[in-house]
Amino acid sequence: MRIDRITPELVELAPRALQPGRLYISEKYRAAVHLCCCGCGEKVVTPLSAAEWQLKFTDGRATLHPSIGNWSMACQSHYFIRDNRVVWSGQLSKRQIKAVFDRDLRDLRAVHRGTEEPRAEERSVPSPAPSEYARPRTGWRARLKAFWQWLTR
Repeated sequence: MRIDRITPELVELAPRALQPGRLYISEKYRAAVHLCCCGCGEKVVTPLSAAEWQLKFTDGRATLHPSIGNWSMACQSHYFIRDNRVVWSGQLSKRQIKAVFDRDLRDLRAVHRGTEEPRAEERSVPSPAPSEYARPRTGWRARLKAFWQWLTR
């Protein structure tokens, strides 16, 4: 069943059995997790960083930037999460998907090299204000290891 609204829930770790229509947000592990909103039942993990997704969580309402594009899943669903609403978007062509993957890889490499953050105009979305989601002071390898342990527990 397709989901059109999502309820954010702040957690340290997401539960083993995810509930449809819930967005589990872990500030400690800088990730948001939910079941795909198309209803296919696939787990969607969105790492929160300057090069990946940004989360705005205000007054119990969550917004993720940029869109969720499940290109590696069978459903290939594509949607935005805006103020707890799921806004469905059209499918991208294979060329567009490749361009998104290439851009994301460039952004990740830039952040991990310690260079400047990706420019908002390159990401096509505004970057959140620093006070909205402060970055922990741990290194990227430690965060990646903790995130991997959290994912595979």
